[in-house]
Amino acid sequence: MNIFDKWDKNMDVEGLQHDVEEAENNGNTGNSYKEVPEGKYEVRVENIEIKECKSDKNNGAPMISVTFRIINGNYKNQCLFYNQLITEGWQIGNANSLLRSLDSGITVEFKGYKQYNQLLLDIAEAIDGNLEYLLDYYKNKKGFNVFKIEEVYDLD
Repeated sequence: MNIFDKWDKNMDVEGLQHDVEEAENNGNTGNSYKEVPEGKYEVRVENIEIKECKSDKNNGAPMISVTFRIINGNYKNQCLFYNQLITEGWQIGNANSLLRSLDSGITVEFKGYKQYNQLLLDIAEAIDGNLEYLLDYYKNKKGFNVFKIEEVYDLD
């Protein structure tokens, strides 16, 4: 097997095709953004989902992914990405804490991955267009990103 066949087999080629199309439709601006520094940002939740981790160490493991879109200031329209594996109790506990802080009015609990996925869909629907947040984004002592909702803004 040559290297190209190996890459075609091991990479998500269909996903890359979709990503290329999306980038081209958006002016190929993906690499022009500056990295968002630690700080407090007004954000909205753009996406919440469970997906498979793609890292070498945890490839295929379930993780929760939340995309926060910055809505004003120097980093307006840029995103912050919360990704948390959900394969151990403490990891699910961390995800639950963040989900509860979104103040969706929905009871957050883990009973299984299918139920948890539906929970995320319900939360996304409840907050979409209704809530925005003041997010404190920083790194902890071990260098991991921390996402803390400090205020919830009701848009109604």
